[in-house]
Amino acid sequence: MNYLRFVCFVICLFSLELNSQIKLPAFFGDNMVLQQKEMVSIWGKDIPETSIIISTSWGEKISTVADSEGYWFSKIKTKKGSFKKHTLKIEGSNSITLTNILIGEVWFCSGQSNMEMPLKGLRQSMVLNSDKYLKIANNNNIRLFNNPRTASISPNFDVGGQWVKSNAATAKDFSAVGYIFATRLFENLNVPIGIIESSWGGTKIESWIPKEVLLKYNNIKIPDILLIEQNKQKKPSFLYNAMIHPFQDFKIKGILWYQGESNRTQPDTYMAYMKDLITSWRNQWKDESLPFYFVQIAPFNYVKNKKALDMGADLIREAQFKVSEQIPNTGLVVTTDAGDCNDIHPAKKEVIAERLSKWVLSNQYNVKGLNFKSGVLKKVSIIKDKIILRFKFQKNDYFLNSENVKGFTLASHDKVFYPAQVSFNKNKKTLTIYSKQVKNPVAIRYGFKDCFESNLKTNSGLPISIFRTDNW
Repeated sequence: MNYLRFVCFVICLFSLELNSQIKLPAFFGDNMVLQQKEMVSIWGKDIPETSIIISTSWGEKISTVADSEGYWFSKIKTKKGSFKKHTLKIEGSNSITLTNILIGEVWFCSGQSNMEMPLKGLRQSMVLNSDKYLKIANNNNIRLFNNPRTASISPNFDVGGQWVKSNAATAKDFSAVGYIFATRLFENLNVPIGIIESSWGGTKIESWIPKEVLLKYNNIKIPDILLIEQNKQKKPSFLYNAMIHPFQDFKIKGILWYQGESNRTQPDTYMAYMKDLITSWRNQWKDESLPFYFVQIAPFNYVKNKKALDMGADLIREAQFKVSEQIPNTGLVVTTDAGDCNDIHPAKKEVIAERLSKWVLSNQYNVKGLNFKSGVLKKVSIIKDKIILRFKFQKNDYFLNSENVKGFTLASHDKVFYPAQVSFNKNKKTLTIYSKQVKNPVAIRYGFKDCFESNLKTNSGLPISIFRTDNW
């Protein structure tokens, strides 16, 4: 009996010891990158009322106290980014030292499978030029954090994953868009780059929005239990709780988002959801102007039966474009020339990452001379049987003359659209659209179908977004 009491006493001591350890979210760890020249947050758990001291190798030292439930939170100031390796020590009921820390630029990537698609490819879908990036992947100054798929009924404290140094083994399993974007930033900024990926293929945007935001929608039902079932990742707010909320105070420079395919059959509400997602994420990171750049879903033949109607991908693209025009400090990558109508996971991830990087380098880092924004339709004039379209371009961009331009259709009051022809005006920023089948046109559409691949060329190589002037 005395032996059993002794065993129980040892177990209790061991349990107490485990519970008294400092606990940090996984993204505070060895090899992490901290955002440069900022007050960056750091937090964790310990025994209630424990004094916590945080000290860094770059000369910062602060203290705080765990609250009655054991949570503690503080901020430390970071220096200008450099390639010097740092340490960060946290002392409470025990002591933890994080090593091989870099200070630089940190970006957050999220979305569904086209963001999640790794450099090595996804099933039968390959990433164009992936070998080129794997050959240069050994770079200790690019760090990757890949958050594993998980779902939760309520907001989580922690995530899975860990920071790793870039090499061929770690890069091949990381988001191709995120990784290539990181290499572009590193080449141009010459500071350490940290990329966090938190994505899950086949998910709707509602899964990534907080519950309290979704409550205003009568058509959304949020489960109050987490069932062990195949589609738990599709439940409203479940992915936000598990894969976004835990990062809420981790200082980042901005967000990259690539999602929309899973909402194509219900496009009417996508624009509102997209605005809610951007606003709620900015709120959780406590930054109303947090840069948010996203990718227009690429062309794909969702309906193999040619007689069937399109499935709404055009309306998703339209919503994405409108959001980018209405919400400040956002940007849209147009993909009408970077898709594959036979593969929902197109290979041209390098093109996407390149365009995202140009947005970011131009807007966030003041790099000059980059064309990053696609031309935007600004004025529509109807003159007899023709429609004149005037576009606003960045100063060095304009249309290139080309033949047999695809994608334009015209309609009269009967609302029947017919293919149209294009002529290029002398100023290279205005198009004249006409069709022998349409007299007195009242509406024009461009690229309004699921599987549209643009051949309208511009000097910058950036395609224009799909658009329409009707609301039929």
